Amino acid sequence: MPYSLEPFFENSHDLLCIAGYDGYFKKVNPAFIHLLEYSQEELFSREISDFIHEDDRLRTASNRENLKKSLPLLNFENRYVSKSGAIIWLGWTSIPLPEENLIYAIAKNITYKKKLESERAVHLLSLDKKNKNLKNLNFKTSHDLRSPVNNLLTLCNILDLNKITDPETLQVFNLIRNATEGLRDSLNSYVDSLTQTEELESSKEEISLSEVLQVVQSSITALIYDSKVKIKSDFLAFDTLLFNRTFMESIFLNLITNSIKYARPDVSPRINIATAVVGGKKVLVYTDNGLGFDMSTVEGKIFNLNQRFHSTKDSKGVGLYLISNYVSEMGGKIEVSSAVNQGAIFTITFQ
Repeated sequence: MPYSLEPFFENSHDLLCIAGYDGYFKKVNPAFIHLLEYSQEELFSREISDFIHEDDRLRTASNRENLKKSLPLLNFENRYVSKSGAIIWLGWTSIPLPEENLIYAIAKNITYKKKLESERAVHLLSLDKKNKNLKNLNFKTSHDLRSPVNNLLTLCNILDLNKITDPETLQVFNLIRNATEGLRDSLNSYVDSLTQTEELESSKEEISLSEVLQVVQSSITALIYDSKVKIKSDFLAFDTLLFNRTFMESIFLNLITNSIKYARPDVSPRINIATAVVGGKKVLVYTDNGLGFDMSTVEGKIFNLNQRFHSTKDSKGVGLYLISNYVSEMGGKIEVSSAVNQGAIFTITFQ
C-alpha cells in the first residue's frame, strides 16, 4: 500500500526543502520556517540567495550550478541569516532531479558545532602562543645561565688547590666543581636541542638508563653528599630504552631531588630504582622512604600543576607535573602509591 511522506516532511526537526533550478524555494517544512523566522510566503517570494549570508553567496551559487549538472551536493556548509539577523550555519545534502528541474535538500542546524570549532581554534591559538613563549623562555634561561656557570668554573680553575690543606674542604670544593661542570654540560645540551629543531624535544633514541642516571647524579653531587642519600639501582631486567634522553634526565632529576627535599627529618633518605618487565611491557619502579602522601587526599591531582602537598619552602608544584607530561608524551603512563611517612612508589610503564 502507498504511504504518504507528508507527515515526515511536516514533523521532521531537520530542515527539508524543495528548490527550483530558477533559484526559488518551492516547498519548505515547518522547521525551516521556524528557524529562519520568515513566513512561507516570504520564503517563496524572494530568491534563495537573499537569505544566504553575503560572504557565502558566491560559493553557494557555484555549488548550485554543479547540482544543475546532476552532481549531488554532500556535506556542504553555508550561513543563512534569519529575519531577526541571527547567523545560522547549515549543513546540506542536496539531490537534483533534472527531469523536474528541482532540487531536494535536507539541512541540519550546525551553528553550535561551528561555535565550538571557533572557540577551539581560539584556544589552540592561545595555547600555541603560550607554548612559543615557554620555548623562548626555556631557550633564554638555558642560554643566559651558561655565563654565570662558566664564570664559576673559571673561579674554580683560578683557585690554588695547594693552599687547601683540609681534606674535607678539598672534597667539598671538588663536589662544587663537578656539579658546576655537570650543570654547564646540561645547559649546553638543552641549548643544542632547542636550536636544532622544534621536534627534537619529543624525539626518541636508544638510551641507557644507568648512563642517564649517572649523568643526573653527577650534576647534583653536592646535594647528594649533603643529604647523605643512598641511591641503589638495578637495571638487570633492562637497561636500554627507546625514549627521549632529555625527558629521562628530567624525570630522574625531579624524582631524586623530590626524595631529598621531602625526606623524613629523622630518617636518612633511601632511593631504589629498578626495572622490570610486566605483561610484556617495560616498567621502571622508583621507591623512596620519605614523607609520602595521604592518597585519599592527593589522588587525582598529584600530577597537576602547582599542587603542593608539603610545607617545604622551595616547593613549586612543578616537578611531578613535568614528569607526568614527559611520560605521557612518550606514550607511557605513571602511577603512584604511597602512605604518610611510608615513602612513595612511582611506577612508570613505557610504551
